[in-house]
Amino acid sequence: MKRILALLLLVVMVIGLAACGGTKTPTGTTNAGTVNFTVPEGGYDGSAVEIKFYHTMGANLREVLDAYIVEFNKLYPNITIISEQVGGYDDVRDQISTEIPAGNQPNIAYCYPDHVALYNLAGAVTTLDGLIDSTIEITRADGTTETLGLTAEQKADFIEGYYNEGKEFGDGLMYTMPLSKSTEVLYYNKTFFDANNLTVPTTWDELEALCAQIKTIDPSCIPLGYDSEANWFITMCEQYGSDYTSASDDHFLFDNEQNHAFVKKFNEWYNKGYLTTQILYGAYTSGLFTAQTGTKSYMSIGSSAGATHQRPDMVDGVYPFEVGIATIPQVDANNKKVISQGPSLCIFQKENPQEVIASWLFVKFLTTNVAFQAEFGMASGYVPVLKSVGENPVYKEYLGSADGGAYIAALSAKICLEQESAYYTSPAFNGSSTARDQVGALMAKCLTLTGDVDSQIAAAFQDAIDECEYHS
Repeated sequence: MKRILALLLLVVMVIGLAACGGTKTPTGTTNAGTVNFTVPEGGYDGSAVEIKFYHTMGANLREVLDAYIVEFNKLYPNITIISEQVGGYDDVRDQISTEIPAGNQPNIAYCYPDHVALYNLAGAVTTLDGLIDSTIEITRADGTTETLGLTAEQKADFIEGYYNEGKEFGDGLMYTMPLSKSTEVLYYNKTFFDANNLTVPTTWDELEALCAQIKTIDPSCIPLGYDSEANWFITMCEQYGSDYTSASDDHFLFDNEQNHAFVKKFNEWYNKGYLTTQILYGAYTSGLFTAQTGTKSYMSIGSSAGATHQRPDMVDGVYPFEVGIATIPQVDANNKKVISQGPSLCIFQKENPQEVIASWLFVKFLTTNVAFQAEFGMASGYVPVLKSVGENPVYKEYLGSADGGAYIAALSAKICLEQESAYYTSPAFNGSSTARDQVGALMAKCLTLTGDVDSQIAAAFQDAIDECEYHS
C-alpha cells in the first residue's frame, strides 16, 4: 500500500509537470523523465553543503563507511555527509518515492535499476554524463587536485558489466554508478564430487547428465536447488539471446518459442526429480545443500554474497564437507552470461547545483577508491566493482585465503572476479520489476506441470504478459 501511494504521488507530480509544459531548474532539468545535468563553470566552488545519503548498511558496513567519510572530509571539509540507514532496499525506494513530490528526497541513495525508473517518472534522478566527462580540475583542501570527471584509466578499471548497468534506461544516458555487486554462482559438494569422480558442469547439457548420474548414486536426493526462479528465467534469455524485455516501445517480449522451449526442458528435469527452487521448496535451497540428514542436494545455485549460508555447520569443530564454487552452467561455455546484482548509487536533482557536484565527488570517491572497495567488499561479502582491487595487498591476501570452509566468502569473491567479462544487466523501465516477478512466478508454476504441458506453458506465458501489461 505504501508503494502504491508513493507511485500515485509521483504520477500526480508528473501530470502537473506535463500540464505546465515541463520545468527547467538551474541544474538543467527538462520535462519529467528527461534529466540533463549541466556542470557549472568551475565545478565545485567550495560551498558548505550537506549531503544526505540513504542506504541499507548494517553496523559493520557503516563502520567502514564512516571511516572513509572522515577520509573524504580531509579532502572536502565543507561537504558534510549525513549517512542514514533506511531499512531494506524496498524501504529506501518507498521512502524516496513519498519524498520526491515535496522535493525532500536525499542527495544520494542506494538503488536498483527499477527504483531509478520509478523515480524518473518525476525526472528526479540526475544524469551523470556531464559529470563523468568533465575535465574541470578541482583543488582539494590538502592542496592536491583531481579531475571532476573520471579519467580514462578510472573508466577502464570498472568491471564493464557493473558499470554499464547505469545506462540500461533506454536513452543511452548514465543514471547510476556501481557500488558493490553480487551474482549467482554454482555451489557444489566438493567432497561428494571428489569421492564419486564427478565433473563440475560448465553447460546445461552437462548438468542434465550429471543430475542423472547423481540420482543413481543417491536416489533419494534432489541433485540441484536453484534459489531464484526469476534470475534463472532471465539468465536463460540472455544465454540463448532470446527476447526478455525492452526499455522502449513494447516492453514485455518474453513470450516466444525459445523461452517456451527452455521452460519445457526444465519442467522435464523437475519431473525426473533433478531439481527444486526456492518457491517450490518453500525456503532457500541452501537448506537442502547443507542438510546432513533426510533429503539433500549436492548442488545449489544462489547469490555469491550468501556464500556463508551455503556452508554446513561444523560438527565437532570440523565442516562435514568442503564446498566448491564455480560459474553457473551456460548454453555456450565460450560465451558466458551471468547476472549482475547488488546496489548502485544514484544522485538526485537539487535546486543548488553545488549539492549535485558535492554528491558526485562523494560517489566518485566511494566507487573509484581501491582501498574502500577492498574493505567494503571484505566486510559485506559483495564483490568490488574495480578490477584493480584484486591487486590491493590486503584484498589479495584475502583472496589468497579462499577455501571451501572457513574462507568460503573469499572463494566466492574470487570466482566472481574471474568471470568479470560475463556480467549482464537487463533493461530498466517502470514495470521491469513486474516483469521480473511474473517470469519468476511463471517458472515456478511451469516446472510442476503435467499432462498437456505445451498448451499449459503457452497459457502461463500469456497470463504473465497480461499481468505485466495490466500492472504497467
